[in-house]
Amino acid sequence: MTKAILIQEPGAAGVLKWVDVRVGKPAPKEVRVRHTAVGLNYIDIYHRSGHYPLPQYPAPLGMEGAGVIEAVGRSVRGLKVGQRVAYATLPLGAYAQARLIAADRVVPVPAEVSDEIAAAVMLKGMTAEYLIRRTYRVGKNDTILVHAAAGGVGTILCQWAKHLGATVIGTVGSARKARLARALGCDHVIDYSRQDVAARVQRITRGAGVPVVFDGVGKATFSASIDSLAPRGLMVCFGNASGPAPLIDTHMLGHKGSLYLTRPSLVTYTAVRSDLLASARALFKVIAEGHVKVGVSATFALKDAAKAQRALEKRQTTGSTVLIP
Repeated sequence: MTKAILIQEPGAAGVLKWVDVRVGKPAPKEVRVRHTAVGLNYIDIYHRSGHYPLPQYPAPLGMEGAGVIEAVGRSVRGLKVGQRVAYATLPLGAYAQARLIAADRVVPVPAEVSDEIAAAVMLKGMTAEYLIRRTYRVGKNDTILVHAAAGGVGTILCQWAKHLGATVIGTVGSARKARLARALGCDHVIDYSRQDVAARVQRITRGAGVPVVFDGVGKATFSASIDSLAPRGLMVCFGNASGPAPLIDTHMLGHKGSLYLTRPSLVTYTAVRSDLLASARALFKVIAEGHVKVGVSATFALKDAAKAQRALEKRQTTGSTVLIP
């Protein structure tokens, strides 16, 4: 039997249970992956808590993992037994020693990238990729605002944006995280626990505002994000770490300077396999070339996933955390 984390109902971290599951043979277009590392992400908490309702219970968790292919379905081409692969996708099920998954959702992992790094960056790194290369194409003349600069997506996004030549303003919630954000290359760091974010952004930009805000925090930072934008600026709301962003009066967007607002998701940006492969290759390339350095700041045994999720909820982590089966 294979061990996995399941939940019988939504709730606090205590609902996560380490149980026996049976993993069968892959269907024609599936592969069976034996996990060597599993990524921990805030969306896992949304699924566990019921903030993002699941279709049925008992339910698995986890969108991101890396490992080795154990078996391939008869219609699978381009993948083979023993190959190292990684993924960040639905349906859930990464919190397991092994699982079945659609073959077109996994990507090969190059030799220059370890399994732990691959598991740590697939979801967060491809999110950073689509945000700064496709949602808004960041360039050398841009000054951008990145919330939670010391978080999982933020640590990757800030480094990548600096590689592209942008001036990066990062927000953090503590002095310790401010030091990390500066080490990642943020040109300006704002501690939102004691500073007025929008006022500081306006001072830094000499009243011009920024053309884009990348906000994965949600409720707590939304107003400051809007007030930091330049006319015709783009508000990219891609997460809800502090709770859902408020409902929007579209007239407000006009009054604030004909602003744009988008709520993108990785699922949409990688729905086509060619987009998925291109995103993963771009991510692995900047890591292999050293432009983006990824540190796994903490590891937990997969059976201790509840402990890991509590640490993430309490904002006790920085960068990436990996679960080891």
